[in-house]
Amino acid sequence: MALSASLLLRRPDVFSLNPASGLQLSQITCLRDFSAFGLCTSLPQRSRATFKCTASGGSDTARHPNGLPQAHITALDNRAGGEELLALLRTKQPGRSHGPGTVYLAGTGPGDPGLLTLRAVQLMQTAEVVLYDRLVSPDILRLVHGGARMIYVGKQKGFHTRTQDEIHELLCNFAMEGSSVLRLKGGDPFVFGRGGEEVQYLQQRNIKTHVIPGITAASGICAELGIPLTHRGVATSVRFLTGHSREGDEAQLDESIAACADSHTTLVVYMGLGTLPALTQQLTAAGLSPGTPAVAIERGTTADQRTVWAPVDHLCDDVEEANLQSPTLVIIGEVVALAKGWRHADSTGQQQRASWSEFRENWQAEAAQQQQQHPEEANIYV
Repeated sequence: MALSASLLLRRPDVFSLNPASGLQLSQITCLRDFSAFGLCTSLPQRSRATFKCTASGGSDTARHPNGLPQAHITALDNRAGGEELLALLRTKQPGRSHGPGTVYLAGTGPGDPGLLTLRAVQLMQTAEVVLYDRLVSPDILRLVHGGARMIYVGKQKGFHTRTQDEIHELLCNFAMEGSSVLRLKGGDPFVFGRGGEEVQYLQQRNIKTHVIPGITAASGICAELGIPLTHRGVATSVRFLTGHSREGDEAQLDESIAACADSHTTLVVYMGLGTLPALTQQLTAAGLSPGTPAVAIERGTTADQRTVWAPVDHLCDDVEEANLQSPTLVIIGEVVALAKGWRHADSTGQQQRASWSEFRENWQAEAAQQQQQHPEEANIYV
């Protein structure tokens, strides 16, 4: 029997499969607890997946009320998962010569599949093993070919399905078995993605690695919102800052924040939702104007995008009122005022707390009005 009923039913109340993902359950290998699954989100009760186990010998099956087909699930306990995964791979590829495989670290951008590189898509169609993070969107995961073994290794605040050391070992072990291994990361692997650590670990063990860059969230989301990261006469530099620090490095992070209090610098904060109150307080204490334009974007470039525009001194309250959730990117600087979203919020006297689709509808209406009034400038308005 592939797994025990006690393991399968450990957290059935929070295990659900996103029907929109299009993935077959047979592609998925859960490494620790079904509640930590990459495509498992807190869906309404009517969307919960229900499960049953056979007592012996047979297959463990799952059915979904929205019509997902029943399929075999291989679930592995956290302690023995790596060895069992490797054994499973060997049974799928009998007689294969064991030579070091290659590990590819590919960035998937901020979430919109249209922003993937051609190389990333090519690897998603050919890789034998795919390890993916929490920030890789379901729309992108649907592009992985059906024969790949999918392994979720995502992290979120308070719960890591795997430690970074365990992820290193998985990448190395699969490569040593001769597999083509694809490590999918949100954004760019080398921008707060810990890609450098994984490359170092693998190269020290003579594992061939290739890094495929992705559009980092700052670039992708700013382009979507019409915010230039730099602009002549407004912003002469841009800084990327993480809102998280390793234990003991808090002082270093504080110094970095203080150095960002420059009216001619665009500040982009990754993973800063939880530390946003302290961040804004430190920036204004260091001399940044409280009225500096800012915007917080949840799940940028996706259909679930939500955006809050507000000056720095009001940003925390407005983000809390809008109940933005992780992942949220924060952009602070005078360039934010160049975006249509900010101009609309400023002209109406209220800050926007709406979805991207609502913003786009407003801007399209504004563009149509401008085109009617100034037809000779029709190509200017988008």
